[in-house]
Amino acid sequence: MSVETTPSTRTAIVTGGTRGIGRAVSRRLAADGFAVVAAYANNQVEAAATVKEIEDAGGRAIAVRADVADEQAVAALFDTAEREFGGVDVVVNVAGRMPLAPLAELDLAVLDDLYRVNVRGTFVVSQQAVRRIRDGGAIVNISSSVVKLAFPGYSAYAATKGAVEAMTLVLARELRGRNVTVNVVAPGPTATELFFDGKDEATVARLTAQSPLERLGQPEDAANVVAFLAGPDGHWVNGQVLRANGGVI
Repeated sequence: MSVETTPSTRTAIVTGGTRGIGRAVSRRLAADGFAVVAAYANNQVEAAATVKEIEDAGGRAIAVRADVADEQAVAALFDTAEREFGGVDVVVNVAGRMPLAPLAELDLAVLDDLYRVNVRGTFVVSQQAVRRIRDGGAIVNISSSVVKLAFPGYSAYAATKGAVEAMTLVLARELRGRNVTVNVVAPGPTATELFFDGKDEATVARLTAQSPLERLGQPEDAANVVAFLAGPDGHWVNGQVLRANGGVI
């Protein structure tokens, strides 16, 4: 059953929207009055929990399972957003993977999967966004400050995020005349399950010390920047990479 909408309903699609930074983005945009369509890959429990958390706080949200690299699944995701809430105004590409290994040791099958999700996935979702987003909207893609930090072991991941940044800056110029902004948020080390996976305490401590603020970023730190770009106060920012990293670089 469709959620009740009004002519003023603003809707945001958040890929990877039920865990880590994506979950924080979904919560924040819902708090700002957006109806949120949180796309997820596999974890139905986390998806349901995210929707319940938003609804318990008085917001509106649904979770939709979608493979971001599958154009038919992504088209269906946008179909659902339009059917349930009347249209799409903001698209946030958070979905991504981060396998780490020295370049010489990375399995090429892992590399192919990483590119499929991080690069093709962002491209496919952005393509649907261009075709469907309402004038005055915003597209925000998530990169990583590791593109500039060049940490050992991150070659493949950083390469995918460099591609995300490149396509974003081009797309901002391709949307001339639409009054749609396209930007990148590039968090630094952020305390998420994805970040902690495979890291020992010494590595976490070293990365924590990188910032002059002497802490890891929190998912909400990135979500706050996304919310700024998605809202009216950030609409003059276009075609930019915002490195939300506490001053690491």
